[in-house]
Amino acid sequence: SPPGMAADSMEIDDSLYSRQRYVLGDSAMHQMAQSSVFLSGMGGLGIEIAKNIVLAGVKAVSLHDTKQCETWDLGSNFFIHKEDVLGQKSRVEAVCPRVAELNPYVHVDVSSLALDDNTDLGFLGKYQCVILTEARLSLQKRVNDFCHSHQPPIRFISCDAYGICVRVFCDFGEEFEVSDPTGEEPKEIFIQSITQDSPGVVTCMDNQPHGLQTGQSVVFREVNGMVEVNGTVRPVSVLSPYSFAIGDTSQLQPYAHGGFFVLLKTPKTYRFETLEKQLCDPHVLTPDFSKPEAPLQIHAAMMALDTFQEQLSRLPNAGCSQDAEVLLKLTEEAPVNAELVRCLSRTARGTLPPLAAAVGGLASQEVLKAITGKFAPLQQWFYLDAIEVVRPLQSVAAEEFFPRGDRYDGLRACIGESMCLELHKLRVFMVGCGAIGCEMLKNFALLGVGLASSSGEVGVSRYVLLSSVSLGVHHGPRPHRKKPKSTTAAEATLEINPDLQVDAHLNKVCPATESVYNDAFYCRLNLVVTALDNVEARRYVDSRCLSNQRALLDSGTMGTKGHTEIIVPNLTESYNSHRDPPEEEIPFCTLKSFPSVIEHTIQWARDKFENLFAHKPSMFNSFWQTHPSAEVVLQRMQRGESLEGSFQVIKLLSKRPSRWDQCVTFARLKFEKYFKRKALQLLHSFPLDTRLKDGSLFWQSPKRPPAPVDFDLKDSLLLSIVKIPEYRPSEKVSVTDETVRKPDSMKLPLSSEEEREAIAQLEQAIATDNVTAGSLQVSPLQFEKDDDGNGHMDFVTAASALRARMYAIEPADRLKTKRIAGKIIPAIATATAAVAGLVALELVKVVGGYEFESFKNCFFNLAIPVVVLTEPAQVKQSLIRDNIYFSIWDCWTIFGREDFTLSDFINAVREKYGIEPTMVVHGVKMLYVPVMPGHSKRLKLTMQKLIKPSVDRRYVDLTVSFAPEADGDDDLPGPPVRYFFSRNGETP
Repeated sequence: SPPGMAADSMEIDDSLYSRQRYVLGDSAMHQMAQSSVFLSGMGGLGIEIAKNIVLAGVKAVSLHDTKQCETWDLGSNFFIHKEDVLGQKSRVEAVCPRVAELNPYVHVDVSSLALDDNTDLGFLGKYQCVILTEARLSLQKRVNDFCHSHQPPIRFISCDAYGICVRVFCDFGEEFEVSDPTGEEPKEIFIQSITQDSPGVVTCMDNQPHGLQTGQSVVFREVNGMVEVNGTVRPVSVLSPYSFAIGDTSQLQPYAHGGFFVLLKTPKTYRFETLEKQLCDPHVLTPDFSKPEAPLQIHAAMMALDTFQEQLSRLPNAGCSQDAEVLLKLTEEAPVNAELVRCLSRTARGTLPPLAAAVGGLASQEVLKAITGKFAPLQQWFYLDAIEVVRPLQSVAAEEFFPRGDRYDGLRACIGESMCLELHKLRVFMVGCGAIGCEMLKNFALLGVGLASSSGEVGVSRYVLLSSVSLGVHHGPRPHRKKPKSTTAAEATLEINPDLQVDAHLNKVCPATESVYNDAFYCRLNLVVTALDNVEARRYVDSRCLSNQRALLDSGTMGTKGHTEIIVPNLTESYNSHRDPPEEEIPFCTLKSFPSVIEHTIQWARDKFENLFAHKPSMFNSFWQTHPSAEVVLQRMQRGESLEGSFQVIKLLSKRPSRWDQCVTFARLKFEKYFKRKALQLLHSFPLDTRLKDGSLFWQSPKRPPAPVDFDLKDSLLLSIVKIPEYRPSEKVSVTDETVRKPDSMKLPLSSEEEREAIAQLEQAIATDNVTAGSLQVSPLQFEKDDDGNGHMDFVTAASALRARMYAIEPADRLKTKRIAGKIIPAIATATAAVAGLVALELVKVVGGYEFESFKNCFFNLAIPVVVLTEPAQVKQSLIRDNIYFSIWDCWTIFGREDFTLSDFINAVREKYGIEPTMVVHGVKMLYVPVMPGHSKRLKLTMQKLIKPSVDRRYVDLTVSFAPEADGDDDLPGPPVRYFFSRNGETP
């Protein structure tokens, strides 16, 4: 059966591909499952590509290589181990079983035939895509010509990594059709108006930007009045961000109200030239606009390197200046950067594992595009250099770069021995250990970050049970289901490099664990790396790094998009210096009564799940923990006492099903309430012809009038809401008209007689012995999206689909519902590998103490593809007065004593830092604000009394404001002032 599919169907294994499906879609996944790939070259770059495409789930991969494992390989190929070198294994033989373990659905085989200018290339005809790494240019040209002229064309990709320079080349044939160039999900955008004109102009509701480009097409739905446009496809001409023209509408009926449009995805054809043609006139992607000439300069330098290899049958020697001059002479014809050519020559034999990871991620995405036609392909070259890593090393002695016969020779050729030693003794802490974290650990292992013998350490948080999401460097997810992520990741890292000191932490990093992750903990570290999936956690870690003056390397992905942000003390802004826009909340009234898009009905269903299965049971439990005896509750209610929550609890008690048929009854009642009575109530309150004060219809876009849904046993969707798996009985119970007819016995209590009825219900429950000590507890459910057996997603999918039907909204399938309800972040190994590589590259610069200009933040979208490297935001300096400046990284300190008063504190700040404090604040507590009544009396109070620190508190951070230079301006807050309660900073 095709890989990733169950044998009896074309079903995709969600335990393995759950995050990737949201990136590629099932159609592309099925195409991959029928595609075979040939990949040559098992060096650092080749193994990266192998890992990514096997995790993605192609049908078959043939790994080709002719070299033997050497010690050198241990520093770049994470699937080659020490014993492979000692056993003189071939590289391809060593890595094949480990690559195959990544994905049981992919067939991995090996080839070690000589691939050269005389090889008959006919065998490549059975592959849909051919990738060459570590191949001479003459062979690349020959294989490319064969693939280009083959019918049908074989998609060709070549990649090279030489020291600080990497390149990717793609040729997918004369005509390559792409079904979906961007991968963005088209949004439904509501219409304010359409003019009756030539051309007709469409304006979006609430000034919502349409995001369209001239030449794209849209399809209209549910337009009232100008009904002729419904279902039609119209090319657009953009007039403004909120309006566009759609051709002649003058002969159509006048637009009345409502309707929306959706971008129609149209396939696009791309044309490619062969490598031979492209060498002379390369079409390149520019990743760094601060050096737009770089891609063509690297092109010329690497062309010269190809010539060097053809002429001398070797690469330039590491750190050798004579070879560098020979290479420079070979580039005389082209516009080159001499410094880049010399750096390329000195490092060409070397390898920077993070750079291989970054470009390997991009190249792997091109492989997936080649076989699926999903996303816009690279046309046709991508070049990237890491010259910033080498620049400060120009004056370092050549011997620093010479090989020493160990696993770091490839790295040493790029960054020198001293920098390798700095990496070895690094103490780094990584917060988060999902997919990015695992890829990061792989880079640490290859770079030799945190070696035990050098007193270095890699700390990894946090305790999370490993789910079945595939992890880049792990040998398949299945064996690790019940282990903490950090522990499993640590074990996998030590398989790559046993010399690392990896410490797996089982605590979450958050305010509650500050006694563990205290200042002393941060002071032991050199830097912090985050591999998190939410903004709040990033903000918290950033604040801890800021107050402890520690560099922070942040990254994240969403689908094919990725970002990296480098935060260096005293050089850059911090993460909290910029504010991400908050997530848009759906208004309560929209969720409750006026859904207009499928996201609204999914969120409504998710809230209903929370209310029915989590909130109400929890409330029920806590009530009976406070009131253990039902008889006492009854007596107090009969006396007329008010017991908080008692009515809701008794209502739950009276309706709580204890048998399967009662579950069906309960579900049937809920159906009636949610999908019929709610609609009837709304239409009673707001009939279809209701008009607002301005005469416009109440029920017009985006408001949709509901239609009551009638219960019908023949409708499978209606039955799905009744069958709640938690209560599914062992004996077979048929759901018949009798069991699901609308029951009369369980009417909801009327509010006017609620109290009387509640007492009666409790009396009845006690009388029928329905209230025993054990029965007063129920089990609340925590929503779990990834367990297909628990029925949670079944409930949300069915409830959402029924509400969508009630409001005539196009329903979503289970997969889409799961993504939205579970707030799943789409993920793919290619983007994950790329961000981790880019971050690890910056780590080298941070460790080396490089200048601000060396650092690069990155944003990329591999789907388009676009890669943008930019300088981080420089830290802002705030002027106090007379050339006294401070930045967010500054922290002033004042050492006090037990009898230190607020007045002493203010005097100390004035004397030590030369400012006149006007206000002192601790968090949200105002310690001293002169304009506040009674605050002047506080000056005599001790700091201990004002702050009331806990016994073990050594210091607090205070905000001290001062008067500005110009009169009339507001007071300015200075840097945080760390006040120690004793002179030596010890606990008082």
